[in-house]
Amino acid sequence: MSGAPVISPRLPWDELSGIAPLRLAMAADSVGGRTPQYVSGPRTAEELAAVLNWANIYRVAVAARGGGTKLEWGNPPRELDLLVSTAGLNRIVEHAFEDMTATVESGCRVADVQRALAEHGQRLAIDPLFAERATIGGLLATNDNGALRLRFGALRDLIIGITVALPDGTVARSGGKVVKNVAGYDLPKLFTGSLGTLGGIAQATFRLHPLPATWETFTSKLSNVDEANRFLLQLLDSTLTPSAIQLRAGQQRETFVDVLYEGIPAGVQTQMLRTAAMRTGQEPASGDPWRAREELWTDAGLACIAKFSLLPTQIADTIALLDKAAAEFSLDWVMVVQATGNGVLRLAAGKQFDSLGRAIGQLRASLESMGGSLVVAQLPEELRDRIETWGSAGSALPLMRRMKKQFDPAGILNPGRFVGGI
Repeated sequence: MSGAPVISPRLPWDELSGIAPLRLAMAADSVGGRTPQYVSGPRTAEELAAVLNWANIYRVAVAARGGGTKLEWGNPPRELDLLVSTAGLNRIVEHAFEDMTATVESGCRVADVQRALAEHGQRLAIDPLFAERATIGGLLATNDNGALRLRFGALRDLIIGITVALPDGTVARSGGKVVKNVAGYDLPKLFTGSLGTLGGIAQATFRLHPLPATWETFTSKLSNVDEANRFLLQLLDSTLTPSAIQLRAGQQRETFVDVLYEGIPAGVQTQMLRTAAMRTGQEPASGDPWRAREELWTDAGLACIAKFSLLPTQIADTIALLDKAAAEFSLDWVMVVQATGNGVLRLAAGKQFDSLGRAIGQLRASLESMGGSLVVAQLPEELRDRIETWGSAGSALPLMRRMKKQFDPAGILNPGRFVGGI
């Protein structure tokens, strides 16, 4: 569609078009099945703050979009009038390679950032889903951590500074590269995983790591999940320093453990040999095993995709629960779980949606009783309004609601999408 957007008489949209580029929304701009009226494209942190302030004044419900790879995560929004695109916030502000830090805008695609950092032999030590399309802001908002978390820590450990736009029109900066502090809040950690419910992320500063000289993956096929879990725990208890470990399993599928080593060639080969001594029968990997988590989404179909967390010692017990649910509800399942206990699960039940819903509820209750969690990330359309996404927030929910009230008192940001309907 070309030309100026048609201005609705209900709200002074012409004011907004004077703040940042504005266009009519299309079906492709939907979030959780809700289509907004307009899409705004701010190009600076100040424009982003002005857009949110306009929405706050007129009580316009807002959601943000980066690369659009995780728009289905979370509950469907209760309301959605305005979608804010971060496509215009796509600059690498500073790469202080001598200090091994980088400041990037939220609309930068992760793969583009990595390519720029690689020119100086550095990287952001993350392996998120769909890195070619996913943006830095979306990555932080959803707290998407991959298998590299084992060695380098989670996103909350890598982010050292952030610039955010708040609904009251404030541009706040916290952490590294400080210009203006917000006393009392660790904004980098607070905004990581907040799903856009507290404010808009404009920029983030990260600490970096050197690119490894080489890397190699040891893949072992195990006869059963108990053996695989023991091998994974043995690796964690050893003096080896893998960058990542994951276990792949599924109903009536072979079970594998993948171990990634990075560093100088001699060090990598030494660790590969020591791993082979612990576990005979190295299996040549078919394709790239580290894309297995991403492939669960690629092959989702009419399945449910869920993220889960548990203790590494509980992996085999959880798989036993999955086998039990598969038999009871006629399900097919496949999972990829990292050595940190974070994993992704795909459950499919053909078109037996009621069975899928009951199985999710049963699995969630079992995991929560073990101290874990299960969060639904993708559902068939027929189940979107019938299955609770997040599960129990426990004693943290009152605090989370107070934080939401502090940052977004009018409740315009992603209303209803987060834990407890926040």
